Amino acid sequence: MLLYAIVVFAIAAVGGLILASHVLRNRFAPWALSVLHALLGATGLVLLVALALQGTAPGRLTAALALLVLAALGGFFVASFHLRKRIAPKPAVLVHAGVAVVGFLTLLSLLLH
Repeated sequence: MLLYAIVVFAIAAVGGLILASHVLRNRFAPWALSVLHALLGATGLVLLVALALQGTAPGRLTAALALLVLAALGGFFVASFHLRKRIAPKPAVLVHAGVAVVGFLTLLSLLLH
């Protein structure tokens, strides 16, 4: 299940790069890609929660889950601008992406360790 979560988050990250590139160029990101990015992120979180609930989750999995939940909250904040037909603030996009990357790398370290 860990490998599936990593693959799902990796695909979501590719979409996130495309979305961020739009915002950083002061353009609206494609709504369909935003929704797909969110659905992939949510799927990854569900997989991690299921893994954590098995009872043998190492501390790094819990840390990765916490970071990725924080990234998701940041994603909701960024998406709220899109819903209001405004381009999200660049610092918010960068913080969202940065927290997500750290969470993903923490998760990846479980697989590579």
